[in-house]
Order: sequence, then structure tokens, then C-alpha cells
Amino acid sequence: MTQGHFDHHSAECTADPVAYYAAFRDRCPVGRTPAHGGFVYTTRYADVVRVARDDATFSSTREATGVDGVAIVIPSGPGLAQYPIELDPPASAPYRDLINPLLTPDAVDGLRPMIARHVTRVIDAFVEQGSADFVRDLTNPVPAAVTLDWLGFPEEDWARLAGPIHDIFAAPPDSERAQRGARGLAYMERRIRELVRARRAEPKDDAVGVLAAARRPDDGEPFTEDELVSVIGLLIAGGVDTTTSLTGSVLVHLSRHPDQRRRLIESPDLLETATEEFLRAFAPSQSMARTALADAEIGGCPVRAGERVLIPWVAANHDPAVFPDPERVRLDRDASRHLSFGIGTHRCAGAHLARAMFREMITQVLTRLPDFRVLEDGLIGYPTSGNQTGWDAIPAVFTPGVRAGSAAVAPAPALGTTFDMVVTAVERAADDVVALTLARPSGAEPPAWRPGAHLEFRLPSGRVRQYSLCGDPADRAHYRVAVLRETGGRGGSEELHALAAPGVTLRVRGPRNHFPLVAADDYLFLAGGIGVTPILAMVREAVSRNADLRVVYGGRTRTSMAFRDELAALAGDRLRLVPQDEQGVPDLRAVLAGVGPGTAVYCCGPAGMIAAAERACAGLGLSDRLHVERFTGDDVPEVPFDPSRNTEFEVHLARTGRTLRVPADRRLIEVVREAVPGLSYDCEKGYCGACETRVLGGEPEHRDSLLTPEEREAGRTMMICVGRCASSRLVLDL
Repeated sequence: MTQGHFDHHSAECTADPVAYYAAFRDRCPVGRTPAHGGFVYTTRYADVVRVARDDATFSSTREATGVDGVAIVIPSGPGLAQYPIELDPPASAPYRDLINPLLTPDAVDGLRPMIARHVTRVIDAFVEQGSADFVRDLTNPVPAAVTLDWLGFPEEDWARLAGPIHDIFAAPPDSERAQRGARGLAYMERRIRELVRARRAEPKDDAVGVLAAARRPDDGEPFTEDELVSVIGLLIAGGVDTTTSLTGSVLVHLSRHPDQRRRLIESPDLLETATEEFLRAFAPSQSMARTALADAEIGGCPVRAGERVLIPWVAANHDPAVFPDPERVRLDRDASRHLSFGIGTHRCAGAHLARAMFREMITQVLTRLPDFRVLEDGLIGYPTSGNQTGWDAIPAVFTPGVRAGSAAVAPAPALGTTFDMVVTAVERAADDVVALTLARPSGAEPPAWRPGAHLEFRLPSGRVRQYSLCGDPADRAHYRVAVLRETGGRGGSEELHALAAPGVTLRVRGPRNHFPLVAADDYLFLAGGIGVTPILAMVREAVSRNADLRVVYGGRTRTSMAFRDELAALAGDRLRLVPQDEQGVPDLRAVLAGVGPGTAVYCCGPAGMIAAAERACAGLGLSDRLHVERFTGDDVPEVPFDPSRNTEFEVHLARTGRTLRVPADRRLIEVVREAVPGLSYDCEKGYCGACETRVLGGEPEHRDSLLTPEEREAGRTMMICVGRCASSRLVLDL
């Protein structure tokens, strides 16, 4: 540890925070700085996670700082106390339990039509003009209206509260604008108190009504007015400007990268994955802070009791040890390990609502203003990005559109429908490849799909895998997928091969399509190995359209190439099979050299093949016509385990008083959330920490990638999205 001149509010950091943190990460990743009264800074993902999750050592409370100011940022500033984020557990738990049921995925799904109405109304106000300031006209008014409408504030409060919140985040400390924002917060506090009193006098079913009627779990008394002011104030602040910041940053990025905008327009389902990458790259909350309660050590740096510690989400999100090539925004990256919503007990409860608002705004912009262009000369960013980043002005122009008016606008879809499918048939498609035919247990039709779509399988072990649909979309009773057994892989394909038998029920989500078949004069399909699965469905579709097409299909050996006979029946002499042991690797540049001016090129296969296709297309000027599909599981760490160890066990929910059976073929979280509707969860992959739950009895089996070896050994908490029980009975603090 060395002395440094680190200052996250400096002009240098504001100009390029990613590069600023990277420079300190390289030469002094954890250090002490005299800036803002002195504090310890961190720059690495592992150190940020360690501090953010260790509430016993690093406090979020104002009392620990000794200053009557906001405890969770550096420097501390004025503001209302924010519950539960400025409390340590267990004091924070009642407030988390108060707000979590209002912000579950199911609760947010119920808000989607309201969100869509607000976005439609706001865009209608400027769509005919051909120009707008996206901050003033879209990204600030929409989150404010949605959040305040959901809470129960009348319409006349929406604009009056949106401005001051934006001022607080955007203005330099002690500026006239910051003072104006402080006056606005005083008005907000008064209005919260008035609304709480009104709901207690005349109950309503809006969010403030629910909060005003709630009772403390320890004594059954109502929460005090001061407590509710703190909780509701945090919900307003967290719901408004953070989503404003993220959406504005993404609109600027998409204006600068029209190729990515085109991909999202052509593949709207890709926005599900891209949302997490955008959150990683453009974290609205750049950093937070904790206060050491005792002497400690972070990454080799001693920390003294009472010292402040900076935990920068932006630095963690760009740590190359976790996110390879972090400066690049990759729409298909699995970035769900990002820390933009925090991690641990203070992970953002409103994450699902923030995503829903963001996705609706981006979806309607891409649909209604597809050719928008941000005017770079007019961009105005926040004067400092030390704690919060964003834009103060984003002027843009676009082809004028038409008002939607009272016409119903379907909300952006939820992140995917989860349902059961039963295996009805299993066939060997090639060496180490099985094809599964699936149907709904009830006999009902599964959701419709188009070529290029995939299903997400949530396996009994807790693993999550995606497999392309390779059947016929016209078959409305069945799905078909094919799975290559990857010996020495991460275990998902081995598990699915072991499960592959008629009558087995599998939990799936989707379908989602990141790889749609666009209209074109003709097609060139490039398939490698198991990458043939989406290509097969596309060839079937192209043949049905009587489109011109060619197919080049490579594999290790002829017997390893699934569906080669089915492809031959569809494509005839337009199919070229290239077994590597007979003909070597296809010369993709030569294949691509013959494409016509209207040819769409589709490629799916091993990473090396896709990279070769991208290089060849770039060299031939065809990049804008290349469409690729890749799954990015290699970016995601998983704990190795044997799924055959899954056994049935009993879970007792101590606070609920219920005892439930968890079958061997179901995940713990699936069973628990049927009994605890307000359960907090997010990634369901074992590394975001949202579902971390106290263990009161039994021996948990840890399958997450978040807990330390010491935490696993202690067994005091577990991630119930992937964890199971190594004993016959588990007792959870739920």
C-alpha cells in the first residue's frame, strides 16, 4: 500500500473513470488517499465484493462515520436518512422485508402496462417534432412518472419532484443548483408525510398505501412516519435518476455504434442480455462507501477502525480478471455478475423495476425513433462522476414519427416465461449428440417461436443452459433441441444427457431469439458442429419461402455431424458437407467471396469458426451482412459438483412456520418462493447475492460462486437459488 493522489471526483476521473481506475489498479490497486478528509480506495472486483458483503466489519451507518451526513458516499453530504441502505443488518432486515414484496419480478410484471403507457405518452409529446433532448423529454420524466405513479403520488407531483432529484445527482456540491435540489427534497419530505397520513386515514392499494398499513414484525406496531419518509424517499431517489442515467448513456452509445443499434432492432430479444452488459458498462452509481468498524485488511492494505473505504462499482465492472476485454461493450456477453445493483444485503431492491423501465424506453426508441442521432456538440455530462454519473443534456434528431395516441402499445416483454416441458422422445442425432422432443405436460401449445430462437433450461442441479430450437416452428405441439455431450466441460451437457429419457420434466424459459432470420434475396448458411441446430431451422424456413440459399456445414467427422441427412433432404445440392478428417477446414474467405450483393450470411459454430467468419467478412466488406450466434458461458464461473448427488430434503421456514419438501428434481428456490411470495432474488445462478439467506439449522450444500471458503465452512448463509442441503433437513430464516 502506498500513498496516492487518488480522487474519484477529480476532472481526470470524470473524463474517463474506466481508465482512471485501471491505472490505479495496475500500480496500486488498494491505497490510502488524503482527498476528502482521507479514505482507503479499492479498484478490484474481489476487494469491492469483500467490503460490500462484510457488514460486520464495514458499516453503512451514519453513526459509524461520526458525521451527520449520507454515510454511503464520499464525501458525506446532506440528505434524508435512507432506510434500509444506511442501516446494517439485522436493523436493516425489517425495512428490506417491507419493500421486497413490492418489487419482486411478478410485482414488476404487473407494472409493465403502466410503464408502457407513460413511455408512449412522453414520446408522443415530441415524436412529431423530429428533435428532442432525451434527458429533459424522456429519460428524466419517465422514471419519475412511473416511480411516483406506482407509489401513489398525484400527477401534479411528478414533474415537481423529478427535477430536484436530478439536480441533487447532477449538481456540484454547494452550487446554487444543489441548493435548489435540497429545497426540492424538503418539499418531497413534506409530500411523503402528507401522503402517508392520507393513506392511513383512507387506505388505497398503491405502494404508499401498502407501506402505510404495514406492521413491524417484532411488536406488531405500524412503522413510524419518520421511518416511512426514509424508506419512500430512498425508493423515489433510487427509482428516478439511476434509470435516467443508464438510459441516457445507452442512447448515446447506440448513436455512436449504429451496428449495435441495428442488431437490437433486428433482434429485439437480444436486449435481455444486452441490458446486463449496459448496466456493467454504464453503471449509474459509480461508487459507494463503507466505514471500518475494526482494524482490517483489504488486498494487502491495512485499514484502521473508523476509516472510510470507497467501493467503486465502475472499477469492479471493468476488472479484466472478471470481465475479459472490459472496455468493449459486447451485446451477447453474460455480464450478470456486474455490481451496478450492488451486492450483499444492500443489493438494490428495485433492480427489476429499473430494468423494466429501461427496456421499455429503449424498445420504444428503437421502434419509434430508429434513426435517431445524438448531437455530440450539445452533450452535457455531470460535472463529476465520482458517485453518480449521467447526462444533463442529450440533444437528438430523428425522422418525425406519428403519435400513438390512445392506441394500445404492448409493453416490452418480461425477461421470459418459465414453464415445464416433458421429454416425449429421445434420439441419437450424431456421435455424443442427443435430440430431445418436448411437449407441455398439459398438452397445451408452448409459446410460438421463429428460426434462431433458443430455450433456457434450468436444470435440477441449479445449472442454467441455452439450447437452440431446431425443430419446425409450424409444429405447435412440440419443441426439439439437440445437446452435444461436452466431456470435460462445465457439466450442463453431461447432466442433460443423463436426464434424457421420455417422461422427464424439465423447467425451461423462453423462447428468446438473439439470432433472427432477416428478409434477404438469398442466404449463405455457415454451420460448424452443434452450431447446425439454429441453422437447420433457418434452412427449413428459407426453403419454405423458395429463397435462394447455400449451406456449408463442417464437423470433425461425418458421424459427428448431426442432422446431415435432414439438411440434405431440405437443401439438396445446395448443401456442402465438409468433414474435417476428409477435407480439412473450410476456406471461409473463398466461400464468402462468391456472395451476391443481397446475400445475408448466417454463421453458428465454435468460437474459432465465428472469429474466422468475422475476419473474412471484414476483409471483404461484408460485416454488415454477417449474423452470428454465440453463447458466452465461458465468462461465467460455476462450482463443480455431481448432480447425481441431488436428494430430496425438508426445508423449514422459521419465520413463516412452514415445512416443505424439496424433491431431487426441483431447485430449493422454486419450492421456497411458492411459500414466500416476497422473496428477493435476481440472477438465479449463484453469484449476485440477492437471495443470500441465513441458515438456522441443517448442513447447506453450497453451489454458488460468491461465498468464501470460510463462509462455506461456517454455513451461516447460503444462496438458495442454486444451493441444496447435505443433510435431511434445512432451517432457513424466512
